[in-house]
Amino acid sequence: MTTHRREFLAGAAASVGALAFSRSLRAQEPVPPPPPPPMPAAEMESEVIEAVVVAESSAQSDRKVSRAEWSLNKALFAKKLDNLDFPAYAMDHFGIDAVEYVNTFMKDKAREPWYLDELKKRCGDKGVRSLLIMCDGEGNLGAPDEKARAEAVNNHFKWVDAAKHLGCHSIRVNAASSGSYDEQQKLAADGLRKLCEYADPMGINVIVENHGGLSSDGGWLSGTIKLAAHPRCGTLPDFGNFAIGGGRYYDRYQGVRELMPFAKAVSAKSHDFDDEGKETRTDYYKMLQIVWDAGYRGYVGIEYEGGKLNEYAGILYTKNLLERAIRGLRR
Repeated sequence: MTTHRREFLAGAAASVGALAFSRSLRAQEPVPPPPPPPMPAAEMESEVIEAVVVAESSAQSDRKVSRAEWSLNKALFAKKLDNLDFPAYAMDHFGIDAVEYVNTFMKDKAREPWYLDELKKRCGDKGVRSLLIMCDGEGNLGAPDEKARAEAVNNHFKWVDAAKHLGCHSIRVNAASSGSYDEQQKLAADGLRKLCEYADPMGINVIVENHGGLSSDGGWLSGTIKLAAHPRCGTLPDFGNFAIGGGRYYDRYQGVRELMPFAKAVSAKSHDFDDEGKETRTDYYKMLQIVWDAGYRGYVGIEYEGGKLNEYAGILYTKNLLERAIRGLRR
């Protein structure tokens, strides 16, 4: 490597506060705890891949990139990162100014005003916007038993309240149910509509992700949203969650296309990348064009779930690809 090339790489990475990673050497390294140590120029040279990965600013209005907290679930479960530090971590190390929380990492804090105030303060200190809370483990909104369904709806109320407190626009829920295709649609729509009626006065949306089972069938989920018939009820299309079960998969491009008319958020799921930095399961260029053509101009959230790269590197790869795909859109 020439001196000129070395200086360029070191300067470019430093200027945006990002790191370049080798896919082979960094694959099993755990996510560095915040703040990660700076990488010396000499080490950087050995870590450079053919196309240098540089995290860029997401300030442009048509390049809104957010980060889903689940991308750092290993670090969070291992207590190497705390939920309160998540917003600053997103800004300081990835230049991302909008975040999506997962209730798993603040499960007992929904009704703790002091905690929510502190989280909101830390967002404000860094200029980070709280977009939504992804809610799991609160019961099935489409449960066949009416009492169980009502309990699940009530269990989500506290997250609507927390989302309002933090300044979020939505909570993300699941539309799990059981029974026939039509029965599940009616049951899930009933639970969603009742939750939306609670959330509406607070200006909070209730959005459903394709998250396994019939919810990963784009036709079923879009039909369920229509049946719920509430303006606060929408979708969070995820690029990768289209496993229906029993070895069956729904076409991801068709699914996203069907869900986009109701989308109030979008999740750019990633797992692995080829030598050109492209995701191996999803054509991001094709998928982002579907999102754009649907008229969506909101944030697109990074959700890395791969195992070959560590979480830190996986987020950088996803962000780089996502921004390249957005720049390549046919306007």
